[in-house]
Amino acid sequence: MKDSQKAHWDDVYTNKTPDQVSWTQAVPRTSLDFIHGFQLSKNASIIDIGGGDSNLVDFLLQEGFVNITVLDISAAAIQKAKARLGAKSELVKWVVSDITEFKTNEHFDLWHDRATFHFLTSKSQIAAYLQIAGRAINNYMVVGTFSENGPDKCSGLPIKQYTEVQLQSQLKKDFEKIRCISEDHITPFQTRQNFLFCSFKKQSIN
Repeated sequence: MKDSQKAHWDDVYTNKTPDQVSWTQAVPRTSLDFIHGFQLSKNASIIDIGGGDSNLVDFLLQEGFVNITVLDISAAAIQKAKARLGAKSELVKWVVSDITEFKTNEHFDLWHDRATFHFLTSKSQIAAYLQIAGRAINNYMVVGTFSENGPDKCSGLPIKQYTEVQLQSQLKKDFEKIRCISEDHITPFQTRQNFLFCSFKKQSIN
C-alpha cells in the first residue's frame, strides 16, 4: 500500500503543474501567521511534513531561517521544489519518506503539517505518526487538516476529516492546544475547501 501511495504521488507531481492540483498556495499565509506567532529564532529547527513542492520553504528561506527540513513521500515533488529554488535548495535538508516510517535523531522546534495528517485513515498510521511526532518535536506543532465541512477526498484518495475537539483528542497525550482557526482554501480551480488549522505546544515532562 505504501508503494502504491508513493507511486500515486510521484505520478501527480510528475504529470501535473501547480495550477492543476487543489492544494497549491502562492502564499501560505495561514502557515506563516502561525509560525510568526511563535517568535522563533532564525536558527530554529523547522520541518515541513508533506512539504513536497509547497512554497512555504521559499518564504522561510527569504525570512532568514537556516535550519529547514522538508519531508515528502514523493521524490518527484522534492525534485520540483529543488528545481524551483535552484542554488537555494542546498540550504535545505530534503527527506524522501512516508511520514509513518520517518526515522530521525533530530529534535524540531517547529513541526508544520498542512494536509498530510488527514491522509492517515487507519489507527496504525495515526499511531505511528503520533509516536514519531511526540519523539521528534521539542516545542511547537502546526497541523492543517480538512474540517468536518471540508472534502472527504483529495487527489482521489480518502481522507479523515477533523473537528477541533477530535484533533485535540488525537494529540493530547504529548501536546497542549494553543489555538485553532477555520479557513476556506480557494483552489486554483476556484473551488472552496474548508480547513482546520491548529497550533500545539509540546507538554513538558514532569
